[in-house]
Amino acid sequence: MPIKGLRLVFFTLDGYSKRSKGRKAMFETRSHVTPVDPVWDRITNEAHEAVEKEPLMGGLVHACILHHRNLERALSYRVAAKLCSNEMSMMVLREIVDEAYADESSLLEAARADLMAVYERDPACHRLLQPILYFKGYQAMQAYRVAHWLWRKGRHDLAYFFQMRSSEIFGIDIHPAARIGKGIMIDHAHSIVIGETAVVGDNVSMLHSVTLGGTGKEEEQRHPTIGDGVLIGAGAKVLGNIEVGHCSRIAAGSVVLQEVPACTTVAGIPAKIVGEAGCDQPSISMDHMLGKDQ
Repeated sequence: MPIKGLRLVFFTLDGYSKRSKGRKAMFETRSHVTPVDPVWDRITNEAHEAVEKEPLMGGLVHACILHHRNLERALSYRVAAKLCSNEMSMMVLREIVDEAYADESSLLEAARADLMAVYERDPACHRLLQPILYFKGYQAMQAYRVAHWLWRKGRHDLAYFFQMRSSEIFGIDIHPAARIGKGIMIDHAHSIVIGETAVVGDNVSMLHSVTLGGTGKEEEQRHPTIGDGVLIGAGAKVLGNIEVGHCSRIAAGSVVLQEVPACTTVAGIPAKIVGEAGCDQPSISMDHMLGKDQ
């Protein structure tokens, strides 16, 4: 059912204690305030509707959504369930994800921003439920975020394990040292490669078969820096220590070897400037079409 209004808080009783010292029993109640999460409320409503429409999906929907009290717990379950193997159990992986979320609240903030990015920009996404259950681009981004947290904590081998499993399961290879902002949408999410020293800003959208790769073997900055609000088309390759300016657009199949000014469109092999970006926020409009003069 759609949410008709948002409540600020609701109260729950989490227990009571009974004291009796030769007099009439006295009961003490303890209450706590639980903040309402409109995003999670909507997801659970969508989950209930999904089970009503397709009972055969009940097991998956309950395991991934309805058995959990918040988005944080649901994501830790989903990531662990996807990455677990004979080499590392789901229980261990879930403990790692839970630890990351407890230590750094910005991980969950980024997960929410990614979720809304997919919902708002992907015309094939009709419910907030879909990316959590079905979209490997969203799932892989959340696995990367935990891997990056591990990397910054100096737990490099465990971070590499997350990278390996993400590559095996999702077909997305993101080095855990790469720095990626929030509000990221990876559509179709097949054959994505993001190298060790790559930097990706906020609100970036990219399609399948995108490579943010390096040139040479130097250990310093050798991968591109992608500004905020950039749209990267399917099959595009951005190579080397170059900067792609904010709100720019890279046409599908392009090979970018030089700097890209902000708010421009580049296309071709090698890519050249062919015009302006076409709008203020190409990563949100998702318009890949070049003008007649481009």
